[in-house]
Amino acid sequence: MPELRTERLLLRRWRESDLEPWAAMNADPEVREHLGELLTREQSDAAVAVMQAEFDERGFGWWALEARETGEFIGRVGLDEVDEDMPFTGVDIGWRLMRSAWGHGYATEAALVCLAFGFETLGLPELVASTTAKNLRSQAVMRRIGMNRDPADDFEDPSVTEGPLRRCVLYRIPRREAHGLHHERWVT
Repeated sequence: MPELRTERLLLRRWRESDLEPWAAMNADPEVREHLGELLTREQSDAAVAVMQAEFDERGFGWWALEARETGEFIGRVGLDEVDEDMPFTGVDIGWRLMRSAWGHGYATEAALVCLAFGFETLGLPELVASTTAKNLRSQAVMRRIGMNRDPADDFEDPSVTEGPLRRCVLYRIPRREAHGLHHERWVT
């Protein structure tokens, strides 16, 4: 698993020490507001095991996100294959940060280096990102990293029952439009 670095962030392999703050993050109602039910410690631990296995298998996936200055785990960021039941295909870029890490530009900074990895290392033709229609913070990050939304692509998430999390928006960025976006180089 390659490590990616920016001026302030380290995108790295998951560590045992990440499990507790990751579980706390997944039990935080504000963090989970646009994601659904809170997760138990066991569910959070199982998710890390799956993320690690998928990364090892595919060569991309979800990195643990660390603030370089403090060494603190602050969330996850990465690339994932779109689930088969979704009404679109491709590779999705996403992020989830602890509340204490919100508002510092970390999601944008980490997403830009993920875009570069996806396009320059993996050679992907396009990246997509989706979120609930009401998740304006994530949509702002999507726009800041150069993604665009066509309302015709908006969709109802088939994995969600009726309610405020069902209506979603889809953003896209083709590789040809990503050139010139500011990003740091990564190291392995």
